[in-house]
Amino acid sequence: MKDILGLLNDLRRPRLLIRAARIGAQDYRRAHLHRLLGYGTLPRPGAALMKLIELETDLDDRRRSDDAGYSVSRHVELLVAMMGEARLLREARS
Repeated sequence: MKDILGLLNDLRRPRLLIRAARIGAQDYRRAHLHRLLGYGTLPRPGAALMKLIELETDLDDRRRSDDAGYSVSRHVELLVAMMGEARLLREARS
């Protein structure tokens, strides 16, 4: 079974989404998680990243099926948070 960072490395998304998320990840703060995961106590980076991956996978499925409710801005926001949490997780491991 792959670790959480391995799962993240295997994701394949459109180049434009990834480029926008990389730009946004430069200014990422954990406080942004409240908007994505709900208010309350923030989970640790590993748990937050798992939840974000689940949310992003659902959203990507909607993108691929041309769902009218798909939001590009929400998708980029989730990818930014995933990149930011992955960075925090890598820093904690080293």
